[in-house]
Amino acid sequence: MSAEVINWDELSKRRKAINWNELSKDSVGLRFWNQNVQQFWLPEEYSPSNDKAIWDLLTPQQKEAYKKALIKLTHLDTEQFSQGMPLLVLHTKNQHISSVFSFMQMMEAVHAKSYSNIFQSLITDKAEERELYEYQENHKNLQRIAEIIVGKYHKLFNIKPSRKDLYMAMVASVLLESFLFYSGFFYPLYLAVGQKKMINSAEIIWAIIRDESIHGVLVGLEAQNVYKELNDEEKEEVDTETRELLIELYDHEAEFTEEVYGEIDLVDEVMEFVRYNANKALSNLGIAPYFDNVVVNPIILNGIDTETKNHDFFSAKGNGYVRSINLVPIGDSDFARLESMLGKAVA
Repeated sequence: MSAEVINWDELSKRRKAINWNELSKDSVGLRFWNQNVQQFWLPEEYSPSNDKAIWDLLTPQQKEAYKKALIKLTHLDTEQFSQGMPLLVLHTKNQHISSVFSFMQMMEAVHAKSYSNIFQSLITDKAEERELYEYQENHKNLQRIAEIIVGKYHKLFNIKPSRKDLYMAMVASVLLESFLFYSGFFYPLYLAVGQKKMINSAEIIWAIIRDESIHGVLVGLEAQNVYKELNDEEKEEVDTETRELLIELYDHEAEFTEEVYGEIDLVDEVMEFVRYNANKALSNLGIAPYFDNVVVNPIILNGIDTETKNHDFFSAKGNGYVRSINLVPIGDSDFARLESMLGKAVA
């Protein structure tokens, strides 16, 4: 039997099985995989129904703001798990990072399911719940935000999209997860941290924030790697496109915030929070802040500090459930270390 003649052109096209054993313990892919696994949770571990008595005491205006904030989050999570993350998985060359993106995609579906659990616990009138979903389907700002983001994702419906299109899809993903979500997070945090209300539902929000904080960081790191592959002209083009994208999304956020939070006099505070998180999203992309002199309510900043929630994070879970893991949240020192690795090839 003659020896096989190797066609090296074909060899380069062969499918390669992922090998996790080739990674060092400090590799970006393994660190983010382990962190995501440590943070894994399901909505059934929580009992938002324990908030029903407090919910019934909220004013109609407070309830409307809460519901509309959460339906916005449901809407964006739906787009992220069904459109954004699958396409990033497909076009991410590094298999280990792609695997982490797959895990993150699943968690976006978990997030969307968790909001349904909250609605089911608090809204007993099915007609009221249907009206809420119809509100989302017909809301011009929410629909336009989704169209803008998904439009960037759909540029990846190509066997080999341009690096520019891949970069902008990653930019859109980071803006969604590190910026657009947070006006929705604001009111649950405001009630829970500032007024000790709706704590059980807020436990779910904290779990989601903990996830989104590392989702935005990892996609941002990958975006920065793609950015390095662009030529000077392409970099100038995507810099302009990123700035225009941020401004357009911000304008829709401002209109939505005015509508949702106007009747409970929180518009100014929410918009400060929106600007703060816009800058955080840009930071994840390695871009300087766009908004100056941002001052956020310290109550809300404490609410998004997931490290402060670690000690008693499971205290409000229902049915006596406690997961026995040693959760070590990624902090600023970890982010700095990961950023220092950007100049190196991601293992």
